[in-house]
Amino acid sequence: MPHNTSPKVLVTLNSQSDSAMVKQSRIDAVDIVRGIAICGVVLFHIVWDLEFTGIISGVAFHPIWLGFGRILAGTFMFLVGYSLVLAHPKGVVKRGPFLRRLSIISAAALTITLITLFAFPDSFIFFGILHSIAIASLVSIIFLKTPAIVPLVAGILVLALPQYLQIDAFNSRWLAWIGLYSIPPISNDFVPVFPWFGLTLLGIFFAKTVKHLDLKTCSRRSTNPGNLGNSLIWAGRRTLPIYLLHQPVLLLIIIPVSWMLQAF
Repeated sequence: MPHNTSPKVLVTLNSQSDSAMVKQSRIDAVDIVRGIAICGVVLFHIVWDLEFTGIISGVAFHPIWLGFGRILAGTFMFLVGYSLVLAHPKGVVKRGPFLRRLSIISAAALTITLITLFAFPDSFIFFGILHSIAIASLVSIIFLKTPAIVPLVAGILVLALPQYLQIDAFNSRWLAWIGLYSIPPISNDFVPVFPWFGLTLLGIFFAKTVKHLDLKTCSRRSTNPGNLGNSLIWAGRRTLPIYLLHQPVLLLIIIPVSWMLQAF
């Protein structure tokens, strides 16, 4: 569930000013959080694959494990908003990079849909995390130039509305992606606009708010984040290819193992 969906923001420290150090620290922190999240996604799918192949049972669909998956999805949706503000603090001035990023995410989402439609026709992913990220990225443009209070209020409303409004007409896959259904459709990964886009709006609010905080006292750049920190930063900057490739790799390993175990 996943993403390296924020454009890379590269900062060259030509001076040792506190403001530059804080800026770099904040960007590294986002990459580290994203790296932790994508590692969580890999772990989540390892457990799912082990249960799918019959090696284990009773874990992948346990409420606690499913809740873990929702936390991972929520983290990515929040970071979409936060990273958009970092990359476009004055709104989308240069459309080229934004549209390229959006095109890549949309193409990846369509690929996931087509592959899962073939592999799991009854539960294919018609609107998963990548689809939701693409829509959230597009709609978020409206909020990049607004005061912080606007995405905050809008985010709360988007999060709350599905709790009070469920419409039977939205139960089909053609409309369920909006999120106002009364019965959710079957899907291996379903991240509808309502309520998940609310987390993206809260990410925009948070990014707009922290600009006004004294970050020098709450965030410092580590000159040596260590092997673990560097590994998480590396993964955090490559979440999309990791997300797209990790499942085929896992299945290529786990399925033969399950065959061997069944043979014994």
